[in-house]
Amino acid sequence: MGAWRPGRRRGGTRVTGPTARPDRPADTDRRGDDRRPSGGTRGDRPARTGGWGDRAGSDRRGGRPGRPVRPAVDLPRYAAYQAVAAVHRDDAYANLVLPAILREQGLTGRDAAFATELTYGTLRQLGTLDTILTAAAGRDVARIDPPVRDALRLGAYQLLHTRVPAHAAVSSTVDLVRTVGEGATGFANAVLREVAGQDVDAWTAKLAPTMAADPIGHLAVTYSHPQWIVRAFADALGGDLGEVTRLLIEDNERPPVHLCARPGLLDPAELADEVGGAPGAFSPYAVYLPGGAPGDLPALANGRAHVQDEGSQLVANALATAPLDGHDGRWLDLCAGPGGKAGLLGALAAQRGARLTAVEVSEHRARLVEQATRGLPVAVLHTDGRTVGADPKLPEGHFDRVLVDAPCTGLGSLRRRPESRWRRQPSDLPPLTRLQRELLSAALRAARPGGLVGYVTCSPHTVETHVTVTEAARRAGVPADFVDARTVLPPGMPGLGDGPTVQLWPHRHGTDAMFLALLRRG
Repeated sequence: MGAWRPGRRRGGTRVTGPTARPDRPADTDRRGDDRRPSGGTRGDRPARTGGWGDRAGSDRRGGRPGRPVRPAVDLPRYAAYQAVAAVHRDDAYANLVLPAILREQGLTGRDAAFATELTYGTLRQLGTLDTILTAAAGRDVARIDPPVRDALRLGAYQLLHTRVPAHAAVSSTVDLVRTVGEGATGFANAVLREVAGQDVDAWTAKLAPTMAADPIGHLAVTYSHPQWIVRAFADALGGDLGEVTRLLIEDNERPPVHLCARPGLLDPAELADEVGGAPGAFSPYAVYLPGGAPGDLPALANGRAHVQDEGSQLVANALATAPLDGHDGRWLDLCAGPGGKAGLLGALAAQRGARLTAVEVSEHRARLVEQATRGLPVAVLHTDGRTVGADPKLPEGHFDRVLVDAPCTGLGSLRRRPESRWRRQPSDLPPLTRLQRELLSAALRAARPGGLVGYVTCSPHTVETHVTVTEAARRAGVPADFVDARTVLPPGMPGLGDGPTVQLWPHRHGTDAMFLALLRRG
């Protein structure tokens, strides 16, 4: 089946597990018309007389007047609800929990695509949805019972961001509320009817500050990002709010899956033919996957390719290909988990007779690195990268090329991990930047004289990029000079700035917002 597109009417797939009511026929009395609702009294519970979005009345198949009909819940919507609820209740990551939920519920094809769209779309638009729901409900969303709140978010997303008919979005959401928040169906029905009374542009024009009065607040509400992140993007882009707007729009788009054809193991053109994809725009190893589940691809199963954003490929390849005098056989990845960059570096090392030492402090992530680099000349160390000089396996002045893919806020990958924009806080920055400086200082000590260090973050925040690099180089206790990173990226690649560091952007390059600094130890 082809991928589901917003606006297609869903099929009648229904939950058959504990959420269904097997003793009552499903969906036998869909009362109400197809008109788009407007108005509605906030918080009032309507009489159960078959109003739009509520179900009551006779059982027409069974001929038992007055028996209330309890329809089962639409399964793709319920799967999306489970994923969104897990993100908010358990601090789960959607990209980890949703595939498991889809497998458990047996959802494939268009049903799986619909559930995926609802999950990721709702998480991306969460800030704006909550602002609108607060106005529609007449109370702050924080005061709404969490299960009902998440169901309303899913319903509002369907109403405002898809072509699902309004009556279907409301009635299916009320069904969901009936399952997860008994007693709140009237409230949910009234709130969603209020939401449906205006489109998203009208709502944001009504609720967002004006661009003239508060440009950061306007962009935050209109494009569903926290204000502190919008401000950080504006700082990194030199205050160009037009470019900030394009970035925020791109952050809210569903990104394509990027694959990396491992050099020496698979030609990118062959991978593109194998998966029906297209070669990447910039990385020599990138292939854009048109759709489907990448985990099902044979090339990934047998280790000839892996999933990796093109920006990550570019920064790893830049370190591996930057000119280097002298010995070039000892490579180090100081923060290797979960193993994507280590996999690419390991494949490149195999072609050049080099060996990679991959360091990871987390035991679980160290195992992932081992899996990702199986069959490659990679030795995985489960230790803290800051122990350079104290650990005999991490001697100072020893390695020719060193990668520091530092832990960061992840603000550069918000399009792929939409829940991160709501989970991260400015208070996360001080401990992260301290760790980044310590790791980069350790990397500079680990590099031999003349060796290269690549500092990478998936964040454009200037405190995590320019400030960290400058401070770490100053405090490392060893001399280091910047290398112009633009010279080791593909010729003609646009929007790379003035150097010597490079910041990639989703709206400029179609990649995550990866930052790269190259330093040569003196």
